[in-house]
Amino acid sequence: MNYYEVAILKSPLQNLTYQSEEIIENGSLVEVLLANRKSYNLAVVLKKVDKPDFKCSTILSIKDEFYSSFMLEIADFVSKYYICSMGFALSLFQAFDKNISYKNLEIEYNKEINLSSFQEEAKSFLDSKKQALLFAKTGAGKTEIYIKTVKEILKQGKQAVFLMPEISLTPQMEKRLKEVFSTNVAIWHSKVTAKRKKEILEKLQNGEIKLIAGARSALFLPYRDLGLIIVDEEHDSSYKSDTTPRYNAKDLAIFIAKKFDLRLILGSATPSLNSFYKIPYFELDKTFYETKKSYIFENSSQNISEKTIQLIQKSIENKNQTIVFLPTRANFKHQICFDCGKSVECPFCSVSMSLHKNDLALKCHYCGFAQKIPDFCPSCKTGIVRNHRVGTAQIEEILKEKFPSSVIKRFDKDSVKSEKSLKNILEEFNENKIDVLVGTQMLSKGHDYHNVKLAVVLGMDSLLNMNSYKARENALSLLLQIAGRSGRNGFGEVVIETKNEEFFKYYLEDGSYKEFLNSELEFRKELYPPFVKLARVVLSSTNGLKVKDELSLVVKELKNSKDIEIVGFGECAIFKIANKYRYEILIRSKEVKPLLKALHHLKSTNISIDMDTIY
Repeated sequence: MNYYEVAILKSPLQNLTYQSEEIIENGSLVEVLLANRKSYNLAVVLKKVDKPDFKCSTILSIKDEFYSSFMLEIADFVSKYYICSMGFALSLFQAFDKNISYKNLEIEYNKEINLSSFQEEAKSFLDSKKQALLFAKTGAGKTEIYIKTVKEILKQGKQAVFLMPEISLTPQMEKRLKEVFSTNVAIWHSKVTAKRKKEILEKLQNGEIKLIAGARSALFLPYRDLGLIIVDEEHDSSYKSDTTPRYNAKDLAIFIAKKFDLRLILGSATPSLNSFYKIPYFELDKTFYETKKSYIFENSSQNISEKTIQLIQKSIENKNQTIVFLPTRANFKHQICFDCGKSVECPFCSVSMSLHKNDLALKCHYCGFAQKIPDFCPSCKTGIVRNHRVGTAQIEEILKEKFPSSVIKRFDKDSVKSEKSLKNILEEFNENKIDVLVGTQMLSKGHDYHNVKLAVVLGMDSLLNMNSYKARENALSLLLQIAGRSGRNGFGEVVIETKNEEFFKYYLEDGSYKEFLNSELEFRKELYPPFVKLARVVLSSTNGLKVKDELSLVVKELKNSKDIEIVGFGECAIFKIANKYRYEILIRSKEVKPLLKALHHLKSTNISIDMDTIY
């Protein structure tokens, strides 16, 4: 009899030992039964072990799929660094199919890529480093540099993965890549159908597909010989998972590249402070087209100021297009009673409900609960509820009233629910069939519009005033990304409605993003990343008193840990989500080992750990 340590997929359980009469290869996918359960579980064989001194269950069957040693090593790191079971870590990966044989097919490229002298200089720098950052101004032509590098990697018989934030995976980018790589490239993200995903996985394993362009999950596909990882818009927070394991795909890409000696290119017009500090970079500040920007500041707290309306009107009259950015979707973010001052909160979460006029409902953007719009305040029963903090749907409504003969459309999660609707709205905008596009962060992502001459930015102060050590970085980065959509070719105007003009104006007009990063490094020394490691421990339960008592015990335990510091603890900013009461502890350390040691010692089903928290 043989004995094996296995990890149960999608389970928080620690590794278990099973027996089998067969010799089983490490990484094999098997079926097992858990004690007292009738349905079987999928598990991965990690290693052969000596006979234990307890009775073992038998492995039921061995599947055709397996996890390579490359995957097992990365999963082991994810499990240890992001504090989760090996079963959760391995669940990130798509396994190999033993029945698919690999054919090393010749690639025919459809299109040559010609770089400018500035792009060639940037590429030479990237070629000279195994891992590097391309700090390239919006419109500098990062994509051409990426494509040329990918071509060279594929000619060596290797594969490449091109990571982008999910909302950057537009039909426009897909078209550009297919023009060069034809059927050798596939797009991978959450809106791709299960049938198409199965086809992509088969072709990736048999050698027909050499390049995957995808969201963060594309990092975990069954590559046979990965040679290059590109992480575009590397500053983007959507690379960080908000469910267990709470990995950061950008950071994981850096780890994988260093561990397996692969090429890595990070790219951004507004790189994250961590990457700027830790990775050798090339600054490409020459744009592909001649561009000039004018920044107009409006000290306004209205929904949208009269001056901004006039500038939009002028843009429409000149047959140009406008984009209007807000950080909030729906009609209004908060519903506040003008008698008692209380907001209409979700009954299951301690957050304000958002008004969705078209659905005649208030909705919670955290748990999805919806209710009809109340006639009177639910708290005092007499006051009239008024709207506060405007959202995309409301701005769309205002602009449709102001410009009834113009085409005004919305671009957010509520209006773009499928790949088809995304494709349609972007095609319409590119064909100048839309005059004004109102949207959330989706507007800031790599869309290349040559007729946008005006970008309007609302709600920046709410981002700048967020309770996060990254608030300044996030706000300025996002503003520059949105501003970069205006005047891609020629002159562009950017209107910013803010009460923090001094901060934004300095870095937009007098200073630079690089200067901001250097000043931010001084501000964060000794306190925040990249100089220290930061982790967030969240305790949540439907029993509020019990979880509060547990918080005290965890804080006491952490205070006894050496070389770590508790920054603070207490109720989470959003105290209740989906009927669970939530408390948090923020801890930091100059060294990663004591932090991981302390976190691995915390044992509770109510705890979730966010290593390298971005909040």
